[in-house]
Amino acid sequence: MPNSSDTLSSPAGWRLDHSYARLPQSFHMRINPTPVSEPKMVVLNRPLAEALGLNTDDLNDAAIFAGNALPPGAEPLAQAYAGHQYVHFTMLGDGRAILLGEQMTPSGARFDIQLKGPGPTPFSRRGDGRAALGPMLREYIISEAMHALGIPTTRSLAVVSTGEKVWRQDGGLPGAVLTRVAASHIRVGTFEYAAARGEKDALQALADHTRQRHYPELEGDYAAFFEAVMERQATLIAQWMHVGFIHGVMNTDNMALSGETIDYGPCAFMDAYDPATVFSSIDRNGRYAYGNQPHIAQWNLARLAEAMLPLFHDDEKQAIEIANEAIGSFEARFKRHWLAGMRAKLGLFTAESDDTALIQSLLEWMQETKADFTNTFRDLTNGRLEPLEWHQRWSERLKRQPQSASDVTDLMRRHNPAFIPRNHKVEEALAAASEHGDLNPMQRLLTVLADPYDHTQDLPEFSEPADSTGYQTFCGT
Repeated sequence: MPNSSDTLSSPAGWRLDHSYARLPQSFHMRINPTPVSEPKMVVLNRPLAEALGLNTDDLNDAAIFAGNALPPGAEPLAQAYAGHQYVHFTMLGDGRAILLGEQMTPSGARFDIQLKGPGPTPFSRRGDGRAALGPMLREYIISEAMHALGIPTTRSLAVVSTGEKVWRQDGGLPGAVLTRVAASHIRVGTFEYAAARGEKDALQALADHTRQRHYPELEGDYAAFFEAVMERQATLIAQWMHVGFIHGVMNTDNMALSGETIDYGPCAFMDAYDPATVFSSIDRNGRYAYGNQPHIAQWNLARLAEAMLPLFHDDEKQAIEIANEAIGSFEARFKRHWLAGMRAKLGLFTAESDDTALIQSLLEWMQETKADFTNTFRDLTNGRLEPLEWHQRWSERLKRQPQSASDVTDLMRRHNPAFIPRNHKVEEALAAASEHGDLNPMQRLLTVLADPYDHTQDLPEFSEPADSTGYQTFCGT
């Protein structure tokens, strides 16, 4: 794989490479973005741009972020992949996204630069390939909030308006293009796509590329590669659960092998604790409910294992045995990460066998009383939660570890956010920006979310939940 010395830098700092494009042709199709009539910058993520090695003084031209112009060295393409969408398998691809290339940062890191909403591609399936301003700003807000929370995620470099309408069921909406930055866009569905085509050489090339890009410490053993992917997913899902995040559409094409959170369509954060919480308008049976996320992750990884069977062993029976043994370890992996994070949320530095029961009893009380998930742990951290019978058990547990009270509080403050993207505040910001062109509510929200573990601020406007009864989120396609 070429390193940064193999690419040439432009005055603006663009240093694009194209390792994914060197995979077999079946994985991608060349396509240029479709120009828009009046591109205007809505928001530019300057700290991210600087981290990518880009000169922010030269990034004010919205034309590049709309697809009207291309950065130096860009070789635009749409990626091919498949996916299980609500159990049903479908051959897919980037229907409204175009990869410009992979930016090589000054430190030598590699990040995909992708436009979302730049017009139709060969995979659009009669779609217009466009995106509305509201959903693109939602992705910007939530992905940057997730980054501040310390959760692996794709990020948002810019959002530009197009000066054109996109037409959806609820009428004409202002159009926009988002520039997404990702470790890569290789998904479980990318492997499913290769397996469905029956091209073992292409499947192996994809696995080698993915392993070299995201797991360079591994060599040769595809079973070890699969287990490394599974370990990252177990860690990621546990982190989601620790902050009450609900992805909303955990299809296999929305699980990235890098271990990043990807696709912020119908996502939301839970207010009152209830494992059955669902916000997505299309998830009528609760398949992707908050409490189901670990099980769905395991199900998705089983689909990845099926796709990788030819790489595990030439003998199908032995390959299946290898896959089943690996998949069977997911639950224990997830529980280990979940328990470690929950201990930290309760200020526990040590491990005891009854910790799971202690945690579950608190969660059961929260569910019975409809207590707010984030604020319960925040109030517990800051000594503001009214004493419960449970408190006595917790206090006795804290006494059995050597750390001081200040150490306990410090640990809790680092793992219990004071602020999350409250659903009503996100909706307020999106409405103001989309309907009135007012970005002030969004900028204020982003400022608060940039420091989610700041327990010194008392901002009820951003910390108190609203009544989320009947609240729904949408895919934005």
